[in-house]
Order: sequence, then C-alpha cells, then structure tokens
Amino acid sequence: MTAVNYSTIRGNFAHYCDRAVNESETVIVTRKNEQNVVLISMEAYNSLVRQAQNAEYLAMLDRSLAQIERGETVTKNIAELEAME
Repeated sequence: MTAVNYSTIRGNFAHYCDRAVNESETVIVTRKNEQNVVLISMEAYNSLVRQAQNAEYLAMLDRSLAQIERGETVTKNIAELEAME
C-alpha cells in the first residue's frame, strides 16, 4: 500500500495507475480535510464487489435458515401452487 498526496499523483498519474494494475498496489491519495480516495485496479474492485455480494447472499441464507429453525415456513402441495397461477 502506498500513500501519496494529490499533487504528487497528479504529476505521475500513469505511473501510479501502472502500479495499481501491474503490481496490485493500493494507492491512497491523501487530500485536505482527510477526504482521501483510493486507487485500485478494476480486477481488485470487481473482487471486492463479488465479496460484498457473496456476503449479502450468505446473510440472506442465514436469515432463511433461522426462519426454518423457528418454524416460520409455509407448506403447499402441487395443486395449491397451481391454483396460485
């Protein structure tokens, strides 16, 4: 992980982009009032998004299992399901 100030990255943007992509480096761009930003590769970003989506899905499954354990389920036979159409 590298931290650089805004002025430094502005003058060397391509270099830091290359580091983020080619070396999987996370680049923190420090700004006034601690309004910092992070530069990462698209691959790293997509990985983070997938992890977040998987976490949401797993949480949904956990809630569903808890409902089953509490007996909060509904049972329907084929005829009842067909009647719902």
